Amino acid sequence: MSWPRDEAKLERVRALMAERELDALVVRAPDAILYLTNFWGMKGYDACVFPRDGEPVLICLEASADDAARTAWTSDVRLFPGYDPVDPRPPGVRALELAAQVSAGYGRVAVELSGGTQASDRMVGEPTTFSRAWFDAFPEAGDATALLVAARSLKSPQEVERMRLANEIAAAAMEHMRGVLTPGMTCAQAAAAWQGFVHGEGTGWKGRVELALPFSLIWSGPSIRTFTATSAAPVREGEPTLFEIWVCADGYWADHTKNLVCGDLTPRYRELEQGLMGVYDDAVDFARPGNNFAELDRRVRAGIDALGFPGQPSHPILHGIGARAHEPPYAHQAVESEILEGMVLAIEPGCYWPEGGGLRVEDNFHVTAAGPQKLSPFPDGIVHV
Repeated sequence: MSWPRDEAKLERVRALMAERELDALVVRAPDAILYLTNFWGMKGYDACVFPRDGEPVLICLEASADDAARTAWTSDVRLFPGYDPVDPRPPGVRALELAAQVSAGYGRVAVELSGGTQASDRMVGEPTTFSRAWFDAFPEAGDATALLVAARSLKSPQEVERMRLANEIAAAAMEHMRGVLTPGMTCAQAAAAWQGFVHGEGTGWKGRVELALPFSLIWSGPSIRTFTATSAAPVREGEPTLFEIWVCADGYWADHTKNLVCGDLTPRYRELEQGLMGVYDDAVDFARPGNNFAELDRRVRAGIDALGFPGQPSHPILHGIGARAHEPPYAHQAVESEILEGMVLAIEPGCYWPEGGGLRVEDNFHVTAAGPQKLSPFPDGIVHV
C-alpha cells in the first residue's frame, strides 16, 4: 500500500547522519529498505542508497518495477534483471554493482556490517543473508547499523498507525478463535485456523493493508514450553492454549502471546495467571519515559522468582518491535539504557514448569508522555472461549 512520505522518521535519520558526518547510507536488509523508502521487496535482492542530502536511489528487480512505482517514496529507481542471458551471476551481485556505482560519488559512506541476517522480504519465510562480496565492495565504509537502530527505536506517528493495524488483525484473529477452538483439536489445527484468518481477512484489512502474513507457535497445557515448535498435541480442556503469534502487515509487525481456555480453568492455572498478571501489570506500568530497562528486567525476574520460577524466563522479557518482529531495544540487566517516549515495546514475561505447561502474556505498547498505551484491543490473561 502507498503511504505518504514519512518525513518525521526520514529527517531523524538525516539528523543522525549529520551527527556522525556521514554522506550516504547503503542498505540491503529488506526492513531497512522499507524503513527508508516504503518499498518492501519480494526476494531481498534489492538495495537503497540514502544520501544525507538529495533523493534516495532505490535499486530493485525489474519484476518489481510496478510495486516500486506504486509504493516507493523515491522517484529515482534503478532496475536490474533477475535473469541475464550473458551474466550467470546471482541477481544480488548486479544490485551490488549498481549500489557501488551510485554510492561512489559520496564521501563518507556507511553500510550494514552487522545485524542483517534476521531481515525478511515480502515472502518473509525466506530470510535474506548477506554475501561476503557485499562487505568487500565497501572496504572503507562504516557500520550503519547503530545509526539505524537509534533512528528506528523511536517510532513516528505513521509507524505507530501501521503497527496498530497489525495489532488489530492479530486481535480479530483471536476473537475468531474464541468461536473455533475446541478440546481435542490439535495445536496445529488451531494454528492453521488462526493463520487462515490473518492471511484471508487481514489482507485488504479496512482497505489499508495490501498483504497480511501470519506466524504462530501454538501450545496447550503440558505442551507449553519455550522454543518449541507447534505440534499435533491436543487442545486441553481446563488448561490454557497459548498463542505465540505474529502478524506482518505490509512490513510492520505485531507480536503477541494470548491465551484461550475451553471450559473452567484449573485451580493451578488460575493461581499462576493471578501471579503472572501481577508481574505483567507492574512491568507495563514501569514502561514509562525516563525509567531504566535494566531495572525493568530486574523487577520482572524478581517477580517471577517470587512465584517459584527462579532464573526464568529464558527468553527476553521485553524487546522493540517495528519493521521487524524483534528489534532493539532489549531489556537486560547488563545494559543501562533509558525507556524513551516514542518507543514501541513488546512486554512478555513468562514462567514454565519443568515437566511442561506454564504461561506467558505479551502485548505491544506505545510509550507516551502519559505512559504506555496498549496497541491491541484483545484482552491479556486467560480468555474463555
